Amino acid sequence: MTTPGTGKMTQADHEQPHSKPEGERDYWLDKPSNVDRLVKRFYAVCAVLLAIDFLVPKHSPFRIEHYWGFYGIFGFIACVALVLIAKELRRVLMRSEDYYDR
Repeated sequence: MTTPGTGKMTQADHEQPHSKPEGERDYWLDKPSNVDRLVKRFYAVCAVLLAIDFLVPKHSPFRIEHYWGFYGIFGFIACVALVLIAKELRRVLMRSEDYYDR
């Protein structure tokens, strides 16, 4: 059940099993506990990779690449920039719904 006016799901909604058609099998990602475990492991791997950044010697031509966590921060900023650019490109490239029906 969503909270009135917000459209957000409550914790009880997240944990309620979805009704499945007769004979459909359960998959491992259908259980929220498995998804939570997967996300926690993903965060752990990210933390380990960020910690390893201290141990790996850097041999790059640009001084900015020597800063701790540079590649993670650069990747995040590049991803956000791609999304924002794609939103603007959609306005330029979008055609009307009946464009090909003419």
